Amino acid sequence: MKFITYCCLALLIFLSACQDDNQPIKIKFSHIVADNTPKGIGAKHFKQLVEERLKGKVIVEIYPNAQLYDDNKVMEALLLGDVQLAAPSLAKFKKYTKKLQVFDLPFIFKDIHAVDRFQAGKVGQSLLTSMDKYGYLGLTYWHNGMKQLSANTELHLPSDAKGLKFRIQQSDVIQAQFQAIGASPQKLAYTEVYNALQTGVVDGQENTWSNIRSKKFYEVQKYFSETNHGVLDYLVVTNAKFWRGLPDDIRIELEKILVEVGKEVNQLAQEFAKKDRQTIIDSGKTNVLQLTADELAQWRTAMQPVWKQFEDDIGKDVIEAAREQ
Repeated sequence: MKFITYCCLALLIFLSACQDDNQPIKIKFSHIVADNTPKGIGAKHFKQLVEERLKGKVIVEIYPNAQLYDDNKVMEALLLGDVQLAAPSLAKFKKYTKKLQVFDLPFIFKDIHAVDRFQAGKVGQSLLTSMDKYGYLGLTYWHNGMKQLSANTELHLPSDAKGLKFRIQQSDVIQAQFQAIGASPQKLAYTEVYNALQTGVVDGQENTWSNIRSKKFYEVQKYFSETNHGVLDYLVVTNAKFWRGLPDDIRIELEKILVEVGKEVNQLAQEFAKKDRQTIIDSGKTNVLQLTADELAQWRTAMQPVWKQFEDDIGKDVIEAAREQ
């Protein structure tokens, strides 16, 4: 009787295990921006393609607008297995690797095409695995776009920013960038920016045309200076153990989809930048200032010492590879 009972119990455990094996893999994708931004659209398209091509094997749930976590807390959630994918801005990873700070350096990239070349190159690709010892794996880069400066006073020269308070991300490089021009950087969460600008907690900010339009920052800033001084991109990141533990066929297909979606996101980012810039101008609620070549050169000269300041942290070879693109 005991033998029969044991066999029945073993059978139940086996059947239960088989049932679990047949359950689809759930991927929760958490991000902080709106659905109608390049990243938001990319996340939704990733979900669509995954569920078409891996039907019954993988389910993707998208949580935009920081519904689950902000970009800081999501990193802990990845390690805990509460989410499986996130796409924080590249400025968020200093705690795990200082090399990714290269993307925060002001005027390091001539334009978005230079960013493309760097990210696709040997050094850019090597940075994807630079957080392995912390349990994180970078999967791909997604563009948002080049950053512009805004304030309630005209910013033509670096001296115009002296004494002003600028909202920044949690980035020591960006902090140093504003300190280099005599401004006061204030680290605030993305979700707090609009109110901070509206109430005068900060005087200005830096962001891409897409984020400026989607979060309506142009409603509470009188002037935008078209500087293209930096890049705001995202890293699609996962728990390394989770990703490498996926069945090979599923992992390979997911990686193919991410490559495909990444191309779409990057193209959308460029299209959105042009369209959103024009939408902001057409709103009549703010002024977009075109800086002269001489004015831009003065911004570049004022901010470029930041490269040297962070050379030891980032690596001279990484900075040089970015500068050469």
